[in-house]
Amino acid sequence: MRTRGVLADLHNHSCLSPCASLEMSPSLLARRARERGIEVLGLTDHNGALNCPAFAEACRREGIVPVFGLEACSLEEVHVLCLFGSAAAALAFGERLLGSLPRLPYDPEKLGDEVVVDADEGVLDLPDYYLGAALELGFDELCLAASGSGALVVPAHVDRPMFSVSSQLGFLPPGPYAAVEAMRDPDPSLRGGFAVVSGSDAHVPEHVGRRAFEVELDPEALAAGRSGGGAEFLAALGAALRKGAVLPSWARAGTAAGSPRAPGAA
Repeated sequence: MRTRGVLADLHNHSCLSPCASLEMSPSLLARRARERGIEVLGLTDHNGALNCPAFAEACRREGIVPVFGLEACSLEEVHVLCLFGSAAAALAFGERLLGSLPRLPYDPEKLGDEVVVDADEGVLDLPDYYLGAALELGFDELCLAASGSGALVVPAHVDRPMFSVSSQLGFLPPGPYAAVEAMRDPDPSLRGGFAVVSGSDAHVPEHVGRRAFEVELDPEALAAGRSGGGAEFLAALGAALRKGAVLPSWARAGTAAGSPRAPGAA
């Protein structure tokens, strides 16, 4: 199969996340990603996917393949990326998670604004519930629910000293993972035999693309992703991750800036 290495970044936030900058509209995110040479881009707001429809249009305009997701927070406060091939699938899973989201008192002045926008940055809604809370779902249950809904499941920043499997659980449990995400080359105990990807976890514009990774993909799958074939693209992405055909940011450090290199190339 003919493949090539492309830049991908599956972990980014928009203005829906209470901890993200109000500048982080889906359109700005997609535009900044294109400027940085990223071809596959994920939107993963905290416990919600309400900006995924705008993200789909923003990525179409920029010629980027979108991946629609959520960064879900388990009962133990472990963050998990749940990645889907369509905005509809991500929205459906977000609706499912709402039933497990505690309705805590929410003060935007203290906790941050949560803004649903369209692709032209028009405000559509201001949810009155806090999306940053821990769900009433344990880590194992959350991962199984996401996988059962068709998501690629990626434990987030496994080596981070907060909101990670290492900080909250002390280890990486077995699970239906496509890969694990890390900030740096992690200890083997946190890999679990899975491929390791890096992610920018961008909350502000200047962080978009800061920890992109390379993944080897079939150009036909990329074309399908750009033309709305999200399910086909997600399957190809999942296969590449499970195969380990990736170069995280630290492995790319020796390559020329802005020059993707196929995983495994000399």
